[in-house]
Amino acid sequence: MIHGMNFVLDANVFIEAKRRYYAFDLCPGFWEALRWHHARGELVSIDRVKDELKKGKDDLTDWVNNRMPDGGFVASDEAGVVEWYGKMVAWVQAEPQYFDEAKAEFARVPDAWVTAYAKAKGAVLVTHEVPAPDARKKVPIPNVCQEFDIPYIDSFEMLRTLRARFNWERPA
Repeated sequence: MIHGMNFVLDANVFIEAKRRYYAFDLCPGFWEALRWHHARGELVSIDRVKDELKKGKDDLTDWVNNRMPDGGFVASDEAGVVEWYGKMVAWVQAEPQYFDEAKAEFARVPDAWVTAYAKAKGAVLVTHEVPAPDARKKVPIPNVCQEFDIPYIDSFEMLRTLRARFNWERPA
């Protein structure tokens, strides 16, 4: 474990895990690992991601509401985060590469906020988005991370860093 490394999770970390490789019935250990590492102060997400996840009204919403501790999704409206959010949105607005719809979406969805939170807190942003230097229809989180010198990784690298292990159990 790298001491002092804190992770902030993008919505797609939760959504992809639930839909695919860490479904609740296949890998409950993933979800318990998130709770355990949060309790140790190693990972969080933000309130705006929580709001997005709750829109699904499914088992992920249930987990967000009833299993992840309240502090698992922190407020994104503190001064330092708001300041970085403004800088990032201004940068995106000034970039001729992105279509106007992409610029508006970036400012509206949690992406800008989770990125600003990572920058303000000196955290590593965990996302499944990848850099897309030629993107025009969407502003990829990694593109913003590169511009603002924010470290980012995917959830697999986070789990390796946290030394998470999910062991198979023999059926009863």
